[in-house]
Amino acid sequence: MGMFDKPILVFQTDFTYKEGAVSAMYGVVKTVDRELEIFDGTHELPQYDVWSASYRLMQCLPFWPKGTIYVSVVDPGVGTARRACVAKTANGYYVVTPDNGALTHVKREFGILEVREIDETVNRLPSTRGVSVFHGRDLFGYTAARLASGIISYEEVGPLYPVGEIVSLPILEPTVEPGHARGIFEIDDPNFGNLWTNIPTDAFRKAGFRYGDTVRVRIFHGDTPVFEEDVLYHQSFGFAAKGAPMLYTNELMKVGMAVTEGSMTERYGLSYGPDWIVDLCFA
Repeated sequence: MGMFDKPILVFQTDFTYKEGAVSAMYGVVKTVDRELEIFDGTHELPQYDVWSASYRLMQCLPFWPKGTIYVSVVDPGVGTARRACVAKTANGYYVVTPDNGALTHVKREFGILEVREIDETVNRLPSTRGVSVFHGRDLFGYTAARLASGIISYEEVGPLYPVGEIVSLPILEPTVEPGHARGIFEIDDPNFGNLWTNIPTDAFRKAGFRYGDTVRVRIFHGDTPVFEEDVLYHQSFGFAAKGAPMLYTNELMKVGMAVTEGSMTERYGLSYGPDWIVDLCFA
């Protein structure tokens, strides 16, 4: 099997580049097989934030070639009884990750055909046995490299377990009806401070909303109201006045919220997750 016949490996973690963890993971991959291609998703996920890991997987996975092996390591329970797994997705990818909620969005958006628990007696870096705090290197990176290189088949990762046992985080499903939509802020765009809802743009437009409309936006953190304003809904940031909040269509074809040339999160003290509720109606 030649270099370009082997699956690409993509890594995302909360490790940062401040010390050698990422380098060590990639060294293990290249020790298994020098030909393997490695790319970074991100290593700047918020510390211990499994929700963000789950979302970023869903956000990026479908833009890679089919067969890509995506390694996601945000693992606050490293070394405990939580499962280490490789999931086979319905849209043609493999995800190597702790089963701690990190598969929530991929399972919901694309579906998972099978999931296997990594057999540590076979698929663990032999030179580091006894270490329990760096499974990104010793288990996930090593297993992903062996799978990508063809040293092991998917069936040799370890035993199957029911897809229904995959750990899932709670998500409030969006509701959309004529003149009204309700959902959550699922994630932020940390560099610009935008917030992305889980409300599909197609459904939003079928509910009657059009570019150029003014929309009443109410935001709740749990049951507590934290924002209420009438804002412009348009296709991109330049249609709103500088410094004004607005709604737009984000890169995943869902409704997003931004401050033009500013930060929605910083200006209004907002964040994301299953308890950040967004309610939209005609002004």
